[in-house]
Amino acid sequence: MENYEVMKYLENFEKRVEDIIKFVKINDLRSMIEKGETKMNDSTFWDNPEAAKKVIQEINSAKEKVEGISFMKSMLDDLRLLFDFQKQEEQEDHEIDQLIKKLSKELSGFETELLLSGEYDSNDAILEIHPGAGGTESQDWAFMLYRMYKRFSEQRNFDFDLIDYQEAEEAGIKSVTFILKGKKAYGYLKGENGVHRLVRISPFDSNARRHTSFASVTVTPVMTGEIEVDIRPEDLKIDTYRSSGAGGQHVNTTDSAVRITHLKTGVVVTCQNQRSQIQNRETAMQILRSRLYQLEVIEKENKIRSISGDAMENSFGSQIRSYVLHPYAMVKDLRTQAESSNPTSVLDGDIDMFIDAFLKSEFNR
Repeated sequence: MENYEVMKYLENFEKRVEDIIKFVKINDLRSMIEKGETKMNDSTFWDNPEAAKKVIQEINSAKEKVEGISFMKSMLDDLRLLFDFQKQEEQEDHEIDQLIKKLSKELSGFETELLLSGEYDSNDAILEIHPGAGGTESQDWAFMLYRMYKRFSEQRNFDFDLIDYQEAEEAGIKSVTFILKGKKAYGYLKGENGVHRLVRISPFDSNARRHTSFASVTVTPVMTGEIEVDIRPEDLKIDTYRSSGAGGQHVNTTDSAVRITHLKTGVVVTCQNQRSQIQNRETAMQILRSRLYQLEVIEKENKIRSISGDAMENSFGSQIRSYVLHPYAMVKDLRTQAESSNPTSVLDGDIDMFIDAFLKSEFNR
């Protein structure tokens, strides 16, 4: 590898390590470790076992980050040293190539782990897709997004649990709710929350005109049983109806589908794809608890869109990503500027580049 190439890699690695240090607030981490270890030395530390375990977990997490940064800096020092030798001897050193590949891989993995260490990132993810205005066009677009996330879940080996599927009359869907279960599912998908825009020649227009369609994607973390949410029976309106199933599947002859409306907030949750009304009701309540807890957190922190699930205008001007199939082929994320010239691949579930770009943009926020 030529000297100027090595220099570019060095500058890139140095900037990324610097961004990591700023992102984790390394001085705060060291202070947290010091204070935590002082608490551990207190004779009353284990009087409250649950609190003690939490302190230990926080200390271990902080130590892992500090040690990880130290390891990256050590590898960076090794690369600088090898580069100095290469410049002095005026010949390429293949050991540098190997170290660059290793450091690049280690840095990327460390960045991802840091960005997926949020409070909810390890949770499963609830996704809801709703078409915007535009009838059949938007309903078909909502179905295309549903298919995209289903393909993505298959590629990640996530478990896919279809909760509610409302098929449209002509084509596409009126709405769909599903849960993706897997390692860091919410962490990976939280950046998909928002309005997605499609530009294409309409397959439903006999004049073959270009149409713009919108669909909203809401991503919510599945909350565990440890989370307490005050849901009063008098605040709930529970309706049952006959399940239609997805694409004709699981059609029931009894009123097994459940719709729960939380009157105080207006949150509506439906579930029809479980085997019985009891199971549909339990699943709907789990999703409702997650949605309501999320709203509580947003209200307490006063950070609209800090987690997801806030209402967004499902129309032009509020989209996070554009998928253009005509007059040119491109998918572009309007937040990170990440783009792909292969919409077919993206719509087949290849959205990793947009997920990675969103996660890495967090370093600069």
